[in-house]
Amino acid sequence: MAKPKVAFYWCASCGGCEEAIIDLNEKILEVADLINIVFWPCAMDFKYADVRKMADQEIDACFINGAIRTDEQLEMAKLLRKKSKMVISFGACSHLGGIPGLANFYDKHSIFDVSYKAACPSIENPENIVPETKVKVPEGELTLPAFHNTVKSLDQVVTVDYYIPGCSPAPYLTLEAIHKILANDLPAKGSVLAPDKSLCDVCSRNDTKPEKLMLDEINRISLVDADPEKCFLAQGIICMGPVTRAGCRKEGDGRCITVNMPCRGCYGAPNNVKDVGGKMVSALASILGVENEEDYDEEKITKLMDQIVDPAGTFYRFSLPVSMLHRTRSEKQI
Repeated sequence: MAKPKVAFYWCASCGGCEEAIIDLNEKILEVADLINIVFWPCAMDFKYADVRKMADQEIDACFINGAIRTDEQLEMAKLLRKKSKMVISFGACSHLGGIPGLANFYDKHSIFDVSYKAACPSIENPENIVPETKVKVPEGELTLPAFHNTVKSLDQVVTVDYYIPGCSPAPYLTLEAIHKILANDLPAKGSVLAPDKSLCDVCSRNDTKPEKLMLDEINRISLVDADPEKCFLAQGIICMGPVTRAGCRKEGDGRCITVNMPCRGCYGAPNNVKDVGGKMVSALASILGVENEEDYDEEKITKLMDQIVDPAGTFYRFSLPVSMLHRTRSEKQI
């Protein structure tokens, strides 16, 4: 019996999801025995032409990581969707837009100004030259992929069958997903292949959280000596655990929690949370220093909120493109 054909592709991301495949360690040999990798340009010498020559739906399963930012990424996402029976959104950037999605607080022109023009103090570019999609040289015409104004998650450009969350996905989730695909033992299409519960539900620090939690100050993890056994929120440290899906470790606390760092939200929301940032703002609003309505002090609340550095980047660190905000207003959104 022929081995299932599997592909891996990397769009706008840091490359950590490619490393997540390598993080299977010796299990990768087990996986290699079970599948036939027909496209993985990060690790092997495959060309786009190899994919174009394939029959439609010839690939059994395609894992795509990274957000969609350029013409090249959009073209390849559509091509791989056409050639694949199943597309798996792999990792936070593909699933939610991820860290690259924070660029949606700006637009293409302001990003280019900061990267290439006077707004960048380390750049000397008096003619304000920026990358062009086409330029003629003596040898012919050189091209670069067009840089889109808006970062999008994978499912905003193609149909996605399943999601494996995380920055980067936990190796055990990747291995479980591959075995489920091989055994044809998958849940309904559109499912996230990770537990549908919040990180707080499995956190060992839950017992340290007061029955009535009230915050009188907001602390930054880098500026305090955090108690390694106490709930981060009870210490005034923003932790996205209440609104973030569990699963970054197979058992016990989340990966960040185990090294005394608060959750940042890379696994996205459980099914009952529509918007991670909005839900977290709502949760914080209920615990910020005012227990009774008659004691409400607007000035005190404002001072507390001002202690949250970069609230939008904190609450939507991984999920801006799929949030209700999506991006800041722009004249041309593509």
